[in-house]
Amino acid sequence: MLHPPAAPPVLPAPSRQRLRVAQGIVLLFHATGFLGLAFSQDPSFYLRFVPLNLLLTAALLLAFQPNRNREFYWFCLVVMVVGFGVEVLGVRSQVIFGNYEYGPVLGFQLWGVPLIIGLNWLMLTYMSGVLARYLPLPNILRAVVGALLMVGMDVCIEPVAVRYDFWHWMADVIPLQNFKAWFALSFILQVFFNRSHFVKSNQLVPFVYLVQLLFFFGLGMLR
Repeated sequence: MLHPPAAPPVLPAPSRQRLRVAQGIVLLFHATGFLGLAFSQDPSFYLRFVPLNLLLTAALLLAFQPNRNREFYWFCLVVMVVGFGVEVLGVRSQVIFGNYEYGPVLGFQLWGVPLIIGLNWLMLTYMSGVLARYLPLPNILRAVVGALLMVGMDVCIEPVAVRYDFWHWMADVIPLQNFKAWFALSFILQVFFNRSHFVKSNQLVPFVYLVQLLFFFGLGMLR
C-alpha cells in the first residue's frame, strides 16, 4: 500500500521565526567548525567542540519534534542503546564493521566506544527516517531509502573521521564490510522507526541533514 508523502505543515509566524533561529545556530556551529578544521593551523582547538556540536544539534532536533510521547522517548532510548551496543561488539570482535578503534575526539569512552556514538546513531536514524517519510512509498521501501541515507552520510563522514582521529582503521583502509554492516543495521533501525507510534515530522530535519552532509563532504574534498 502506497502512503502519500507527509507534507510539512504550514508554520505560524512565531514558529517560523523559531525555526530560522535554530537553523542559524546549526549553520553557525557547522560553518565555524568547517573553517576551523579546514584552514586553522590548530584544528585540535575546534575538535574539542565536536561532542558539544553533536549534543546541541540533537537538542535542537528534539525541540522540533512535535508531541513527544512515551513511545518517542522509548524509540530514542532503544536506538541509542542498540547503536552503542553494536559499536562495542564491533570494536571488540572486529567482525561486524571491520578492524577499527576510536580515538579521543568524541569524548568519554566506555568499553572502547564513546558514549556519544549512541546519540549519533539516534540522530542519523531519526533524520533519515523523517526524510524518507516524504516519499510516497510503502514502509519497507521507506526503510530501504532511510538506510541508504544513513549509509550515504557515513560515506561522507568516514574520510573526515579518519583524518581527525574520530576513529581509525587497520592499515588506514575503510573496508567494504563497514558499509554493508552499516546498511544492515540502518535498515533494522529504520524498520523500528516506521513501526514506532509517534509523529514522524520535524521541520528542522532537512536543513540539519543537508548541512551535515555538506560539512563532511566539503571537508572530505579538502585533502
